[in-house]
Amino acid sequence: QVQLVESGGGSVQAGGSLKLSCTASRYILSTCEMGWYRQAPGKERELVSSISSSGTTRYADSVKGRFTISQDNAKNTLYLQMNSLKIEDTAVYYCAGGPCYGIGTKPLYWGQGTQVTVSS
Repeated sequence: QVQLVESGGGSVQAGGSLKLSCTASRYILSTCEMGWYRQAPGKERELVSSISSSGTTRYADSVKGRFTISQDNAKNTLYLQMNSLKIEDTAVYYCAGGPCYGIGTKPLYWGQGTQVTVSS
């Protein structure tokens, strides 16, 4: 059963912007910390940004000031607005849900991923 579905990836030139969306079940959005991860070729998956159920946000140092995470519960959607994109932002971006109910430290739910390619 598909729980998270990403969209909005694509190709953009350096300095450009993209907005990723992730539709999720209301259950996941209301009980889990939501986040965006990315994995570049040959690298480990890393946390880009997260947002707690109370609205607290976190960002990787590499994206602070450029990316913004948000959540629209009425639309059951998580967003990642990416501005001033750099070549090193190229990766597959994954939407993730969890931990949930404050239990554990890792996501329980994953989207299928969406490719973001930034060129010079």
